[in-house]
Amino acid sequence: MPQRSWSSKRERQYQHIKDGLEERGRPEPVAEEIAARTVNKERARAGEARQASRTSTEDLSSGRRGGLRSHRGADGRTRDQLYAEARAKNIKGRSSMTKAQLEKAVS
Repeated sequence: MPQRSWSSKRERQYQHIKDGLEERGRPEPVAEEIAARTVNKERARAGEARQASRTSTEDLSSGRRGGLRSHRGADGRTRDQLYAEARAKNIKGRSSMTKAQLEKAVS
């Protein structure tokens, strides 16, 4: 799926993202789409694309956003992620809990 307009750096980036997603169990068509969208967003942020949406240029970068939503980092998981985990563990009273309370309950 690499584009002709992509530089060799962007093609390597695409392949790296795609391979990583496939290693984590994503189907190839899904991995290709996610990788292409990620590369196109990075191109837009770097000013390499002809057109760029506002969210592509003003939103958090893909790498930073993924880091914030992982299990590591200062902010850790989102409240929705914590709520889903609490629901999977069948924790009572989860709907009225704050993010901090959910973090404590699921740990």
